[in-house]
Amino acid sequence: MNILYITNHLNIGGITSYVLTLSRGFIAKGHRVYIASSGGELLPNFLEAHVEFIKIPIRTKQEISPAILFSYLKLKKAIKKHNIEIIHAHSRTTQVLAFLLQKQTGAHFISTCHGFFKPRIFRRAFGCWGEKVIAISEQVREHLLCDFSVAPGKVTVVNNGIDVRRFSPDYLKEIKRPGSGFGLKSGPVIGIVARLSDVKGHIYLIRAMKIIIETFPHAQLLSVGEGKMKQELKTLAEDLNIKESILFIPEAKDTREALASMDVFVMPSLKEGLGLALMEAMSSGLAVVGSDVGGIRTLIADGQSGILVQSQDSLGLASAISALLQDPQRREMLGRNARNFIAANFSQEKMIDETERVYRECLG
Repeated sequence: MNILYITNHLNIGGITSYVLTLSRGFIAKGHRVYIASSGGELLPNFLEAHVEFIKIPIRTKQEISPAILFSYLKLKKAIKKHNIEIIHAHSRTTQVLAFLLQKQTGAHFISTCHGFFKPRIFRRAFGCWGEKVIAISEQVREHLLCDFSVAPGKVTVVNNGIDVRRFSPDYLKEIKRPGSGFGLKSGPVIGIVARLSDVKGHIYLIRAMKIIIETFPHAQLLSVGEGKMKQELKTLAEDLNIKESILFIPEAKDTREALASMDVFVMPSLKEGLGLALMEAMSSGLAVVGSDVGGIRTLIADGQSGILVQSQDSLGLASAISALLQDPQRREMLGRNARNFIAANFSQEKMIDETERVYRECLG
């Protein structure tokens, strides 16, 4: 097959990791893979994997934008030139672009829904979902059916998958603990890897840190991610008089180094499609705490592979995290169970095989 992925950018993030994993997997299976995007800091990773890059000006969030028209004109020629059979889109604007391209080229169009959309009128009226929609979790599938009335036969759940060999406890043991690389001091480290957005729940974790530090005065929070809430979160830490205990890192090109610095990983999201960073932490054998919402429920069995707490509950977060910091044996047990669960159910090989099945259904 000749496959074209379309993304807005190739910067560090869940969608880029997802597309890179698919690209490597399909190339290993003997398919030809192209990526159309505005580019980004992880472009070299795609080029090293022998993915052919097509630069387009798609860095927009507007569904009606000149950027979509310019991208369409360039890709229309490329699709015919390279005999593209599958177009796979990964955001709202790239769905609109792929929809237009399918109409003109006859290539098969598939989209992946990576999370939850606001059910705006234009989006409901002009879905542009494609012949098939991949939902990354059962909760996302329900969202598509209930909020957008997507036909059930169109939607297939294919859970995100990760390289469980790359994210392994053995690797973390080898490099633990490179805290000096992040400016960490001695003491327990609570970690989060997520963009700084209100939906990710950083506010509740920072408030929980205020409570945790009362029992564990040397505890630190390592926050990896960039976003529009950065200053607001820093101000909150200052107001709570705990700014010295919280370290904001804009990004980590290799998240394993950040995970190796952590004792407990936390995902306090208000909504979550599945949670790639959470999966990586679990695969690495870390004890995890997550909100009882969305796809996080799919990953964490409360008390078995992690701890679930109510969303927006700082006291609940503080209690769960503190309990783990006090009990190294329980941390180890939960981390081991989490690793086994991810390895059995969320490998990248399984994701690639199931995605290929969706492609072949479209090709008939």
